[in-house]
Amino acid sequence: MKPDLLVMAPPLPACLDDLASRYTLHRHDLADNEAQVAMLADLGPRVQAVITNGHTPLTAQMIAQMPALQIVSCGSAGYDTLDVAALTVRGIPLTNTSDALSDDVADTAMMLTLAAQRGLVAAHAHVTSGDWGRDGAFPLQSSLRGKRLGIVGMGKIGQAIIPRAEASGLQTAYFSRTEKPGVNRPFQPDLTALATWADILIVIVAGGTGTMNLIDAPVLRALGPQGTLVNVSRGSVVDEPALIEALRAGELGHAALDVFWNEPNPDPALTALPNVTLYPHHASGTRETRAAMSQLAVANLDAHFNGQPLLSRVN
Repeated sequence: MKPDLLVMAPPLPACLDDLASRYTLHRHDLADNEAQVAMLADLGPRVQAVITNGHTPLTAQMIAQMPALQIVSCGSAGYDTLDVAALTVRGIPLTNTSDALSDDVADTAMMLTLAAQRGLVAAHAHVTSGDWGRDGAFPLQSSLRGKRLGIVGMGKIGQAIIPRAEASGLQTAYFSRTEKPGVNRPFQPDLTALATWADILIVIVAGGTGTMNLIDAPVLRALGPQGTLVNVSRGSVVDEPALIEALRAGELGHAALDVFWNEPNPDPALTALPNVTLYPHHASGTRETRAAMSQLAVANLDAHFNGQPLLSRVN
């Protein structure tokens, strides 16, 4: 018999069709809130697997309603809306897709860094508004070469940023919970000290309670009025009111952000600032990478039910 799969967030259509050939799909994602509750109460005891993403909550209570649950496959890198502790207590493996998106997210981190340093948004407006013709040349900007980059988080994406950054002439150092074997770059266990050293700080850590407001007012002040903050992790990692105040007061030079506290409607007090470069939580948003993410999410399910090692286990 086909395993019962609860679809909380579907992969791309081709991968979903592929799943339907081997699994009995229960489309939790297509039901309204009331119907979702009823579906879980009715089908929960039969559910053997869940496919979801890092934006869709999977609580301890929901997990408890699925006594036959064997695996959760998350189709994104982030999984902070999933109760990992509840899964781990039950011995239920969680997989994610960070392996599939590292390159595109690292590319986006560097794109935002370069756009911020060279004033791309303002320069675009300088051309389209006619200011170039009326007022003359755009103001000189800041080179990357010779600047110091602090990377906050040294997982697969952080490691993918290093060669891209160093190819642009940046010096690199990093902060992480622990020093990473094989990463032969300076490790700084004090985040504020790293921000003091750095000209640019790229944040790429997991979301969740453990990293909430990790980038706070003291870190932003340490980065300083010429500093640039780049966030390609989760909006919750940065204290957004403190960020807005630092940008307004000139205590921080620029913020280049892919993620926000309130998505998809970021705080207008932030988006109206002149010293921000903004991207709509789209760092992995290429056709190639989204296809690879969906394929990896499916492959982890297939590996589990075929008795093979999981490709990208989290817990």
